[in-house]
Amino acid sequence: MLSKMLETHYGMVAKEQVKINSFDAFKGAGWVYLIANSRGRSEEDLKELNSLSQHLRSYGDQNVPMILPSKDGKFITAWEGQNYSVFAIREVERQHRQTKLGRKLAKFHERGRRVPFQIERSSRIGQWKVLWEKRLEQMERVWNGLLFQTPEDEFERMFIESFPYYMGLTENAIQYLVDTELDDEPLETDSGTVCHTRFCGKSWGGAYLIKNPFEWVFDHRSRDLAEWTRERYFRNIQTYDVELKQFFAEYQSIAPLSSFSWRLLYARLIFPLHYFDCVEDYYSTHSEQEKKVLEESLSKIIRQSAENERFLAGFYQMSGAPINRMNLPQLEWLYH
Repeated sequence: MLSKMLETHYGMVAKEQVKINSFDAFKGAGWVYLIANSRGRSEEDLKELNSLSQHLRSYGDQNVPMILPSKDGKFITAWEGQNYSVFAIREVERQHRQTKLGRKLAKFHERGRRVPFQIERSSRIGQWKVLWEKRLEQMERVWNGLLFQTPEDEFERMFIESFPYYMGLTENAIQYLVDTELDDEPLETDSGTVCHTRFCGKSWGGAYLIKNPFEWVFDHRSRDLAEWTRERYFRNIQTYDVELKQFFAEYQSIAPLSSFSWRLLYARLIFPLHYFDCVEDYYSTHSEQEKKVLEESLSKIIRQSAENERFLAGFYQMSGAPINRMNLPQLEWLYH
């Protein structure tokens, strides 16, 4: 009983239990208390996220929850074999008008950029290359192990055949990233900010607009822009272009992107994250049903590879990037 936990460890009597977005939540005295599973996070992680949350709130972001300490001053509470944290936010129903997500994200990034303290635990700044190389090496090891045996199933066959192509794409992404860091100078606007592990249209969605601290990482703003773009593109590869243009125009009305930002963003789009996720998920799940779904996903990813190349070839144009003024390098092989 999570209400019992609130009472025992936080001294709060919650009246009404509700489900809000993906949270179990309780309402009381004009506040909503969200119970979040702390999943492997440490007290130190939570202290840092709490500092970020306080910083964003102090700059006027009402949609960032407070992270509540328990009676003994801890941000993580063990209860019935699980670890939980409690977020609190004022009870304000979401306005159902068209929100300009691009502008909102830019304002969020601008607030996050002004963090006056060192971020250590959730920082991903400058780590993309190492992380991408690590994932590539792990996958190459699995692939090498499968090369000289008969594929066990259809997924394995597709993986064995498709991996060299996606390895090449990953190497392109890493090279583009390295060239950017060598050739281009980051501006002040390229300093780290509060981002999301994977930002998409639904990240702030649901009945309440809640910016979940457990989805945050400290990184370059282009991370969120790339992941929003990727998700939007794969949701419907026929109709993404209008939204893409609009989103980038909105974002840049608040925070114009430097050439360094555009190039980092593009490197991240070249990196075939969707492919890595699919293969890694397949080899780490035991559910036959999930394996079936992932097999279909991989088949679709491979079928759409030519379309994905067209998307990458046209991205700078479509998003309104000043290609000539900023001399943004293109991937030559995409145009042959």
